[in-house]
Amino acid sequence: MSIADRWILPDGVDEVLPPQAEKLEKVRRQLLDLFQQWGYELVIPPMIEFLESLLTGTGTDLDLKTFKVTDQMSGRLMGIRADMTPQVARIDAHSLNKPGTVRLCYAGTVLHALADNMLASRTPISVGAELFGDTNNAGDLEIVSMMIEAVIRTTGSSPHIELGDVGIFRQLVQAAEVSVENEELLFDLIQRKALPDLTASVEALNMPKQIARLIVGLPGLCGGADVLDKGRELFVDFDAIIAKLNNLAAVAEGIRQRFSSVDIYYDLSELRGYNYHTGIVFAAYLQSAGRRVAKGGRYDDVGEVFGRARGATGFDIDLKSLTSLVEVPLSTAKKVCVPAKGKNIDNRWAKICQLREDGYIVIEGSAGDCQYELREQDNQWVLVEA
Repeated sequence: MSIADRWILPDGVDEVLPPQAEKLEKVRRQLLDLFQQWGYELVIPPMIEFLESLLTGTGTDLDLKTFKVTDQMSGRLMGIRADMTPQVARIDAHSLNKPGTVRLCYAGTVLHALADNMLASRTPISVGAELFGDTNNAGDLEIVSMMIEAVIRTTGSSPHIELGDVGIFRQLVQAAEVSVENEELLFDLIQRKALPDLTASVEALNMPKQIARLIVGLPGLCGGADVLDKGRELFVDFDAIIAKLNNLAAVAEGIRQRFSSVDIYYDLSELRGYNYHTGIVFAAYLQSAGRRVAKGGRYDDVGEVFGRARGATGFDIDLKSLTSLVEVPLSTAKKVCVPAKGKNIDNRWAKICQLREDGYIVIEGSAGDCQYELREQDNQWVLVEA
């Protein structure tokens, strides 16, 4: 390897330099302070865990994203976290094991073996919150509301909210009694909204006509509030799906009451995190960004493998992506340069400490952008303009 190649980072792996790092840290702190105001306690999961702890119940998508290494001490496979939610679920179920509702939040770097897209970072910083022990839509409304508040508080703009429920598709494929392989095929076609291929595949499976019609029509169930009315008509014979539509309506009504400026969009074919989520899924978009800035959903019973199955819902934010959209005032503290030598060394140190307590940035030695200098005059250290 040549010297010129030694500084090159792997594709998708980036570093954060000044002043962006200061900006990012301020947004991170703002988000965690907000979560604390809502009663969410901070946890710091480890960067690496045994693979089965990271991937149990999460589906193949997370498996493909996870870097895997062999533990030199135990010989077992370990994974570098690609998502912090399973770790927080383990903490709730096993490490804490508290009775009643538990609210936890987190912030940290995750590592992706494969990037989400060509422009995405493989080392995003994930900030999120998880609510455990609440199985009704009050928990969903709380989490969605905090996600909206987080976006508004940091960006100053009201997000566009998308609501869906992966359980609708799951109910339909269960009623159709399709194989796991065919379920994955239909899932892929619906996600891509490939209607001609979806129609052909459904016809080839020879499923009941009513179920076939509903599955083919699922990608078209997106838009405003009338989507729920249309869904109630289409799924009138499926009580479980009607209950999910009513849950979406209740959450949406709660959002409208709390955030009158927020637009709500429904997509009943949104299957993001299908192998992981169990019910409602949601996301926040900013018109100015043209992309998703936060996402989440319900994932009940993921903690069962750790000995505690219970309700769970949460969301996460890609901090780097969000911070790129935010105007954050950087530090305005004045810099003071202090010469490395002088006669009155004891008083020099006392003056440095006092200036730092007073809010100055004090640099021992020369620097090109100092507004002030500390000079020794008549055996005293005096602050003067540079």
